[in-house]
Amino acid sequence: MTERHLSIYLDPATLSQVRKGQHNFFTRLIGALRTVNWSVDLHETSPAARRAARKKPGYALYHMEPPTHARALTCRRSYVGAFWHIEDSAERWEWPVAKADFNADDIDGTEAAHFFGMWKNRLYSGANPTNEDDLALIALQGKLRDHRSFQAMSPIQMIEEVLARHAGPVVATLHPKETYTPDEITALERIASQFSRFRFQLGGSPDLLPLCRYVATQNSALALEGFFLRKPAILFAKSEFHHIAGSVPRDGLDAAFRRLNQTPPVARYLYWFFQRNALNAGRPEFEEQLRAHLKNFDWPI
Repeated sequence: MTERHLSIYLDPATLSQVRKGQHNFFTRLIGALRTVNWSVDLHETSPAARRAARKKPGYALYHMEPPTHARALTCRRSYVGAFWHIEDSAERWEWPVAKADFNADDIDGTEAAHFFGMWKNRLYSGANPTNEDDLALIALQGKLRDHRSFQAMSPIQMIEEVLARHAGPVVATLHPKETYTPDEITALERIASQFSRFRFQLGGSPDLLPLCRYVATQNSALALEGFFLRKPAILFAKSEFHHIAGSVPRDGLDAAFRRLNQTPPVARYLYWFFQRNALNAGRPEFEEQLRAHLKNFDWPI
């Protein structure tokens, strides 16, 4: 093997898809590298494989796992469509897009409106957004009682802060793929017993999103998806899509809640976030875009 070699580490399900040629992003990525005389191997990820990766020649790419050494990167889908990121950190709030300044005046309004309309229809065809019930939607993720380093407070404390500042009904949705402990459910039940206008449920976020006044979350993708329905958001954790949201880590509690009353340039922001700052594996120029992106990490392409 030469230096121009890539080892890709994937979970079993994704690995099977890629080997069958059924995963658009990885299939096109592999083709883009082989076209310029790179070799590519696929590996099932595991702790042992990750430990051994740094000793292999060439470069490594992980899927939603932290890179293990200086010649490794990680990738993950950027929420909708065929948009992807390849970065040197698995922590999304450390990505360049998170640190970039968004200036709406730099974005063509006509192009942004077309992009926004197309994706709104694709994601929420027939949806009729309203906020007549003054509903606050809290999208929960995991570890409800923990205050982690990238969070302004724990998710349970987040719920309490929303209830302290929002007079209308509040619904918290549990993530269908998370496992919640009895202590976490007890904490939610305690809040529900104190506030009759609060309830929690498993899933159901897509149905509630068009009906809510705003989304409150640590950094759930639901907040970003809500932008397609022009729903404002307040984030209680660091995120790569914080720019037009109220951000408690960035702004503080009071200022972050005040931003819910502003009208941000949603269409221009989404165009900037996806078209300007992500790789689009649905576009014909993807291979060229990908190779240029990898060159920015000093890969010999």
